[in-house]
Amino acid sequence: MARDGALYACQSCGAVHSKWSGQCSACGGWNSLVEESTARPPGALAPSRATKARGLAFEGLETTAPSPRRISTGIAEFDRVCGGGVVPGSAILLAGDPGVGKSTLLLQVCAEAARRGAKCAYISGEEAVEQIRSRAHRLGLADAPVSLAAETALRDIVDALKREKFDLVIIDSIQTLWSDAHEAGPGSVTQVRACAGELVRLAKKRGVAVILVGHVTKDGQIAGPRMVEHMVDAVLAFEGERGYPFRILRGAKNRFGATDEIGVFEMSDAGLGEVKNPSALFLNEGGERAAGAAVFAGIEGSRPVLVEFQALVAPSVYGTPRRAVVGWDSGRLAMVMAVLEARCGLGFATRDVYLNVAGGLRITEPAADLAAAAALASSALDTALPQDCVVFGEISLSGDIRPVSRMESRLKESAKLGFTRALAPGTADGGPLVSVTGVARLAEAVARIGDQAWA
Repeated sequence: MARDGALYACQSCGAVHSKWSGQCSACGGWNSLVEESTARPPGALAPSRATKARGLAFEGLETTAPSPRRISTGIAEFDRVCGGGVVPGSAILLAGDPGVGKSTLLLQVCAEAARRGAKCAYISGEEAVEQIRSRAHRLGLADAPVSLAAETALRDIVDALKREKFDLVIIDSIQTLWSDAHEAGPGSVTQVRACAGELVRLAKKRGVAVILVGHVTKDGQIAGPRMVEHMVDAVLAFEGERGYPFRILRGAKNRFGATDEIGVFEMSDAGLGEVKNPSALFLNEGGERAAGAAVFAGIEGSRPVLVEFQALVAPSVYGTPRRAVVGWDSGRLAMVMAVLEARCGLGFATRDVYLNVAGGLRITEPAADLAAAAALASSALDTALPQDCVVFGEISLSGDIRPVSRMESRLKESAKLGFTRALAPGTADGGPLVSVTGVARLAEAVARIGDQAWA
């Protein structure tokens, strides 16, 4: 029987229940409810103080918002995703799959920032100090003036950070910390929420930038309560497909910069190296373009990125045709296929369809609709697109091709990489370098792809 006032939190979704049960009613997870402490937080009974309200206008002679000071880490791709550098007093949550390279990236960030004069500390709850030193020696970072510690007790970490002033602190990882103010074990919803809240308060009060490493669940979500994502100033996702050396650092939330910005890295024996030109990395440079391939001119954050869509349409051996997609939304693929069938007369009912985004990059913007449709039509008609052609545009259910944002930037990046033709919405203007074939409807685009003499 549950004790009076006891609360039970789900370790999968964070939902709170008044009594224990074998299954969480919110997410359906089994045996995921753990009792939480109901003790009042420190200072809950402190005397209250009246909050002073202030106006929106800046005080004094300032008329524009001052730009926040930033700490340059020396890694341009990381600084780009953060909005130009790490802001002092901010809290950043970095999450990624096991083995993707989170600890390696942050050790490089910490070492390079320390070499540029920032006072940095790397605190690990998963590795011993000697293990961190061994990795730093392998990466050529042994000479960086970084303070190392292996600790999991939140009280000891906070006391150490209060005694000495740091500019940047790495906590690897938030799931390993525990606070003696709560009875739950490390990694539980209670401990993650309490430890993250205490570290965020410390960052704001002391003006130190704190980067927290977070684990992810088997479905790719950040483990622990969603409240942690709300508390921090930025949420970064470190992505990478197994079998590919490329790693993508993506900003999902950023109070001091643009969201959906990406940084591209390449994993090697010497650590993570920056990729200055991601477009050249994701494109196939050799040989003629085969049927079923289309180059998409996309936008990731503030930078244009060219990537190849690959499609294969083959007769189905089984009664139910297969649909497989990697790097793109499967629901979006189903919609594009339906429009191709209804508006363009291409049949997929008896064919298997496979769609892949080359290089392990995941594309989310609607402007990729026309590139995916062009790859599917090219494979179905067994007709290759021109080697020097890029494709972009959004497809509506009526079969219309809708304009997309920043078309000029897409075409400029295409021209930089040697592309001279584009299949795009009719309002796109490529200037003297790119010849744009404007299409207003998907049927017109498919007809041009099927024309062997298309130029």
